[in-house]
Amino acid sequence: MKKLLILLIAGVLFAVEAYQQQDISAPEDILQDFETTKKAATDNVALKRAYKQEQSDLQVQGSGIVVKSVRDDLKGSRHQKFILRVAPGLTVLVAHNIDLAPKIEDLKKGATVEFNGEYEWNARGGVIHWTHKSSRNYHESGWLKHNGRTYQ
Repeated sequence: MKKLLILLIAGVLFAVEAYQQQDISAPEDILQDFETTKKAATDNVALKRAYKQEQSDLQVQGSGIVVKSVRDDLKGSRHQKFILRVAPGLTVLVAHNIDLAPKIEDLKKGATVEFNGEYEWNARGGVIHWTHKSSRNYHESGWLKHNGRTYQ
């Protein structure tokens, strides 16, 4: 009986040691997505307020995660379009004028994009535009940032 008790205790100690040595950390990409989402939620306070209050013509700065690329608008002034998740339950359409600023060529779903532009409210979340330099200085210049590069 004494040997059985010793074997049982040794087995429990072995199991505890094995459990403590397990790598139970989350995969890096999950942590990065969580951190980016958390950052976007805190960065976009003014944007979330503008959406709730149905405000437009407001300069906003923040970041979001690309959830969908939309076909470029090639009629009139050409615009690259994509949808960003800027907060839980809130997305915005970015309309980036590619006649006045470079297009983001390598933009993919899940990518993080920082922005500075003018917000226009709509019931679907709104639109951010004027993400380029103001050529005549009658409007605040905007920009997009992706993978360490600024597009303006």
